[in-house]
Amino acid sequence: MVHRTVNQWYKFCETLVHHKTKIRLRHNEIINSIDESFLDITTYMNLYNATPKQLAKMILDEIYDQTGITATVGIGTNLFLAKVALDITAKHAKDCMGYLDEDLFKQLIWHHQPITDIWMIGPGTANRLAMLGIKDLYGVAHYNEKILYKLFGINAEYLIDHAWGKEPTEISDIKAYRPSSNSISNSQILFEDYNYKDAYLIMKEMVESNILQLTEKHLVTNHISLYVGYSKNCIKPSRGSRKITNTTNSYRILLEEFKLLYKKIINPNYPIRQIGISFGNVKDEIYEQFDLFADQEDIKKEKRVQEALVHIRNKYGKNAVLKGMNFYEKATQRKRNGLVGGHNA
Repeated sequence: MVHRTVNQWYKFCETLVHHKTKIRLRHNEIINSIDESFLDITTYMNLYNATPKQLAKMILDEIYDQTGITATVGIGTNLFLAKVALDITAKHAKDCMGYLDEDLFKQLIWHHQPITDIWMIGPGTANRLAMLGIKDLYGVAHYNEKILYKLFGINAEYLIDHAWGKEPTEISDIKAYRPSSNSISNSQILFEDYNYKDAYLIMKEMVESNILQLTEKHLVTNHISLYVGYSKNCIKPSRGSRKITNTTNSYRILLEEFKLLYKKIINPNYPIRQIGISFGNVKDEIYEQFDLFADQEDIKKEKRVQEALVHIRNKYGKNAVLKGMNFYEKATQRKRNGLVGGHNA
């Protein structure tokens, strides 16, 4: 059960950003979204001689001192309760802090409505629960489990656990989890309809962005995938993938492979509105491997440039160094670099 639960938590909690504060919690931290972190402070309370709320206040004060932003914090005896405390109780607290254990959860959250305020319960789940006459987590906790499993399948396990304020997975489980296969993906819905040539420019920008991720994480790939959706669904989307002969993070090599795939699968006669790319079979760069036709000296030089780009962008921002293609009228990377969590910064 834990491995399955960890798999879902892993998707939600993959690290996205790095904060630099004087309070060091890095190895017990996971990032849930661009502006939320889960912290396991258990071992740090003795180090700082502080209660959970005192330690949380230290972090909030540090965030405010460095950014001028007033943050909120949810404190819980497990990951789920911490998230619910943040989403529901902290936002109404004068000190911007919420706390929940299992007993307080039953008192404060069991009858909370709408149920969609609860993390991981979307409108679809809420509608199906409503069909059973269930409007809150109290109703879930006291409903016939067999019926819930029949309606929700294996996902009923999460629903029932959370209805009782329980979450067996810990941060250590999530960080220790390694998925059987790895990939790095990127997709975007374009601001307007793009023709065949302009959409290729967007794909080039996306390939570079993903390659810099590979470079930063010291990873390589030997499998690529491409997806293109057309405007107003005028025809079915184009999809394609291919395994390549090099296992690398070379921009030149991977872009050439995407170029071949793009020409092979895209219909040039219809306007394009969505593009998605993916690098599959991602692994540590110790597995880097080239075919007989690769110029390894050129690749080494290219890698040094890519590493320099990563360093500069991490220090000065993603738009600190740009390529000529990023200044074309139809390019989107400069604008997207200014977004935080999909919104204007």
